[in-house]
Amino acid sequence: MKLEYIITKQDENKTIKEILLSHFQVSHRLLTTLKRENSILLNDFPTFPHNLVKENDKISILFDYEEDNSNIVIKEMKLSIIYEDEAYLVVNKPAGIPVHPSILHYEDSLSNYVAFYFQQIGLKKKIRPVNRIDKDTSGLVIFAKNEYVQECLIRQMKNDIFKKTYFAIVEGFIEEKQGTINAPIARKENSIIERCVCTSGNPSITHYKVLEEKFYNNFPISIVKCILETGRTHQIRVHLSFIGHPLLGDDLYGGNLDFIKRQALHSFQISFVHPITKEAVCYESPLPEDLKVFLN
Repeated sequence: MKLEYIITKQDENKTIKEILLSHFQVSHRLLTTLKRENSILLNDFPTFPHNLVKENDKISILFDYEEDNSNIVIKEMKLSIIYEDEAYLVVNKPAGIPVHPSILHYEDSLSNYVAFYFQQIGLKKKIRPVNRIDKDTSGLVIFAKNEYVQECLIRQMKNDIFKKTYFAIVEGFIEEKQGTINAPIARKENSIIERCVCTSGNPSITHYKVLEEKFYNNFPISIVKCILETGRTHQIRVHLSFIGHPLLGDDLYGGNLDFIKRQALHSFQISFVHPITKEAVCYESPLPEDLKVFLN
C-alpha cells in the first residue's frame, strides 16, 4: 500500500515530518518505523523526515516492508471473508473462537487463522485486529493490514466515527422499547473475567432498540439492536443484565441456558470512514443458524 501527497503553497518550507504528522496524522512511533524501513519518499526517492519541502513536491509513504509475525502460530482454517482490500480484512467470526491467542487458545484463535491466510496471500505483516468481540459472540472482526490503517481506525473509535451494531436476544419484554443505558462498568471484585456496573467504573454507553417481542417455547424474549458508543469488555452483556434482561445463554450474567449454549449476541454491522479512500463504508454479517431459529 502507498500513500501520496502533493505539497501545496501553504506547505512550503515545512519539514517532511511536519507533513506526515499533520496531513497523514502518522504517529511518532510509526514515523520511527517508516524512517528505519526507508519508506518515506520525496519525489520517488528515499528521504529523511527533517528535509524541507517546496510546492508541487510529492511525498510518498510505502507500507510494503515486511514485519515479523512469528509470535502468532499459523493454523489453517477457512475464513468467512466479508470484504478485503489492500488496507484491511473483514471477517465473520463464528461463536466459540477467541479473537486473540491465549494460554487456553494458543493455536485456535481467529488471529492464528488470519496468520495462515496472510501467509497464503504472501502478506508478511503483523496480525492487527481492530475491534474485539468475546469468544462466544459471533460476527464481524476487522484486521488492519498495516500499522497506519490500524491507527486510523482506532482514532475513529475514539472519536465515535467507527460504529458497531449488535443483534441480541434477551429474556423478557423490555418496558422502554428504545433507549440508552449509561452506566459505568468495572471489573467485578475478586474476578478476572466478570464485569459489573459500578460508580467507580469507566464510562459506558449502550443505545438499544427493541425490534421484536415474542414467546419462544412459551418463554418471553425480545430481539434487540444495540449500538455501542463505548467499547468496554462485556458491555452489552453487563448493561442488558443490569436492566433485568440478560442475554439468552449468558450464564455469566444470569441468562437462561435452555435454548442456546452461548450468549445470544452477534456483531451484525460495522461502519466507518475508509482510511485511504475517505469514503463512508458499512459491512454486515448474516445471522448464524443458532440465532436464526429465534426469528421463525
